[in-house]
Amino acid sequence: MTTAYTPTTPATAYPPHGTWEPAPADRWEDAFLSGNGRHGAMVFGDPNDDRVIVTHHTLVRPNGGETARPPKLADELPALQDRLLAGELTAAEGFTDGRELQWVQPFHPGFQVRLRRSAPAGGTYRRSVDFTTGVVEAECEGWRSRVFVSRADDVIVQYVTGRGLTLDIALDHRLPSAPAHLAVGHGTVLTPDGALLSLRARYPGSERAYTGMTLVIVDGGRTTLTPPGLHIEHPGLHIEHADSVLLLTRVRRHTGELDAMAEREGLRQLLPSGEGQAAGKDPYGHLLERHLDPHRTAYTRASLTLDADDTERALPGSELIRRPDSPALLERLFAAGRYHLLSAAGMLPPRLVGLWTGDWDTAWAGAFTNDANLNLQTASAAAAALPEVTEAHAALIHGQLADWRENARAIFGARGVVAPPHSDGETGLTYHFSREYPLHLWTAGADWLLKPLVDHDETSGTRDPRTAAALAEIALFYEDFLTRTDADGQLVVVPSYSPENRPANASWGAINAAMDLSAARHALLTAADYHPDQPERADRWRALADRLPPHRVNADGALAEWAWPGLDDTYDHRHLSHLYGVWPLDEINPYDTPDLAAAARRALELRGSENDSAHGHLHHALVAARLRDGERVAHALGEVLKGDFFHNSLMSAHYPNRDVYNADAAHTLPAVLLEMLVQSTPDRLVLLPALPAMCPAGRLRGVRTRFGAELDLTWSPQETTAVIRPTRTHRVELRTSAGAEPLDLVAGEDRVLTLGPR
Repeated sequence: MTTAYTPTTPATAYPPHGTWEPAPADRWEDAFLSGNGRHGAMVFGDPNDDRVIVTHHTLVRPNGGETARPPKLADELPALQDRLLAGELTAAEGFTDGRELQWVQPFHPGFQVRLRRSAPAGGTYRRSVDFTTGVVEAECEGWRSRVFVSRADDVIVQYVTGRGLTLDIALDHRLPSAPAHLAVGHGTVLTPDGALLSLRARYPGSERAYTGMTLVIVDGGRTTLTPPGLHIEHPGLHIEHADSVLLLTRVRRHTGELDAMAEREGLRQLLPSGEGQAAGKDPYGHLLERHLDPHRTAYTRASLTLDADDTERALPGSELIRRPDSPALLERLFAAGRYHLLSAAGMLPPRLVGLWTGDWDTAWAGAFTNDANLNLQTASAAAAALPEVTEAHAALIHGQLADWRENARAIFGARGVVAPPHSDGETGLTYHFSREYPLHLWTAGADWLLKPLVDHDETSGTRDPRTAAALAEIALFYEDFLTRTDADGQLVVVPSYSPENRPANASWGAINAAMDLSAARHALLTAADYHPDQPERADRWRALADRLPPHRVNADGALAEWAWPGLDDTYDHRHLSHLYGVWPLDEINPYDTPDLAAAARRALELRGSENDSAHGHLHHALVAARLRDGERVAHALGEVLKGDFFHNSLMSAHYPNRDVYNADAAHTLPAVLLEMLVQSTPDRLVLLPALPAMCPAGRLRGVRTRFGAELDLTWSPQETTAVIRPTRTHRVELRTSAGAEPLDLVAGEDRVLTLGPR
């Protein structure tokens, strides 16, 4: 039976930073999201049958990937190199140990906390999420629910209030595509003030399991076990005539048995005690207060305000996404993107689905896809003042370096490190590859993945010794790997792979992919810069970088995806790996390398969109912004805004028409907006390099630059003002539409720039 709701009026519905809907979610893709980088919650907000899907970064299903190792191919490498250099264009297809394609362990949801209410709901209804607090709220006559995931206490908090609440509560594992032979056990233990609900699920054919626990605190009324005859499929709790119900939920992945009593005690200790500052506080308010400071501090560091219509600002998200030309939509997507990115990053960075899924059959295993998607999703972290995201990104890398070393030894017989193309978060071993996707040949991954850490160091003005050590290991790999030369004595990257493309006239494993050349050069030079105290090593690495060949411009005038003569480009592809030197590197730009920048722009013009994936369009926009091509940025951005990529939750899809739940568009879009407004290097500031027509005026607050300054930017057709707050004394080059000029900055002294009409 469909319940009719009367929406609240738009004028009172829109919080400054958030989104709302006039009805509950009827698809898990539209559920509002909360998270702390460990636990995630997907909230439907249905007063009659509310569901909160519980997720956790550690929930990956054993599938064989947990025991897979990289292929031992090092002894065969010299022969492969000989054959490729001799012109055997398909030689790399046999560089394998014959295994079938092995996916990493797939990410999956844990269970749903289900609350069924006997009193029918109706009348005025509103569902919202406040990005500044992370609280998802739903309310109608006689019922109110608030949910957040605490960054302070690592627990999902749900607080339900109303008049004479009568509820049935259960933990329900039955979510789409759940394994038929998942061994599930339930438990309910009554306590003096409520109950403890538990759900234990063991994976088929494995000793690995996970356990969810919900501590229920009931104020008033009567609490019993679920009586027979009620429409509850699992053991649970029946509550009658309560004033409020507080639920605290955690999930743990484990092998063997979990100490349930210890978990229960851990949840109970989160409640305010009878002494000290917490005395007299309501439990929900106490937990929320502890959470607000770390979440709000991070979220509010940066913001974007455009010249938007207040009526459109007040629209629910489902209405606003139907107005792709609205500046109000860009405002909200920028805010939502930073919120979701922050919420998904903690113990690990965001997966392909961020931190959320309602289906066990998650596309591409819900993995960390390292050859494009992960870096695109985290691209705004440094500039948008979210070091928490970079710290999560660093945690993934530094926790896997031992596995990266094994990849280098097994596949290439080299010292140092080689990053995997995919990871489930548990290991960094390379075992996901096939003939069509020979991802084990990809050597650029370590530099690509470390680039955000280098950006963070430049922004903060410090050099993380862990980043320095990892860069040195990449340089060691290149010392051992770059041993072959061409007829001119230049080094050759062989085998070489450009994710996930192939030459038009050769196989996937080729020679001198542009990304590999850029990555090797950048890694060697950056490692040298990070180790001034080791001049002999640094000089050796710089000398090695100098022996790499330059990029090639093909017969179409485009930067070639493979610099090796005779390899033809394949233009219709979603990846833009060959333009790594443009974005995120600064190797190719309109100021220092104008000829290469023109060739890169030509390559971008010729590039097709293949399957219209969101990450392809937004990667295109990021490169175009670096090349100062505002029209191309606007077109690529428009493909996403007009392609129905966003769910009502403002989480996104991988393909148009909301096909395949995926965080690429949601998390990457803020980076595109930043790049079109402000770009920086350690020695350069570029203002409004690629401003699209739909953003004629606005204000960007709290941007961090790579030369160590915070920046606020206000622009209109008549005037542009930048307020720069440097933390380091430095001279940079200022680039605007009027040209270039030096800009001297002094630490601690604000600098205000006022520019005339654009």
